[in-house]
Amino acid sequence: MLEIATGLLVYIVTTHGNQGVADEPALKVQAQKVRTVPARDNNLALVPRNTPVLSKSQAEVKQKVKEYFADTPLLSEIASCESRFNQFGKDGSIYRGEINPADVGVMQINEYYHLQTSKKLGLDIHTLEGNMAYARYLYEREGSVPWNSSSYCWRKYESISSKGGQLALAKK
Repeated sequence: MLEIATGLLVYIVTTHGNQGVADEPALKVQAQKVRTVPARDNNLALVPRNTPVLSKSQAEVKQKVKEYFADTPLLSEIASCESRFNQFGKDGSIYRGEINPADVGVMQINEYYHLQTSKKLGLDIHTLEGNMAYARYLYEREGSVPWNSSSYCWRKYESISSKGGQLALAKK
């Protein structure tokens, strides 16, 4: 892994001069294009480019979402389908929907319909915690209906079964 990182650094410096080293976001983008995984013989094998690689912030968001919705795992699946676990865009701004930019954050809460109510509840849907808390509020009142537009993606997980006192997703 160290050899790949060193090779990547040499490539960036060679092609972009010293500015590539100081430009950390550019380094992260370059680093995400190649991902390694251990092979059977303990050598490193390259993973194809189309393999999704979660950035550190995406991985952290995914972990927090899964922990927060441990009792309602369907909401974790909805977050995966709605935003691919993005709370913020690449530039650090709030992640907005591709089809409807009024949909914000990891749970794609629509500002037009829900911003006022979220404020009355003291929740800021532009923060990860507020976005998840408002999603829980919506789910308790309306079920999965607010996310029906992405149901083709998460519907197979909608059936929830109880196992040993813990909720678990059951594929339909």
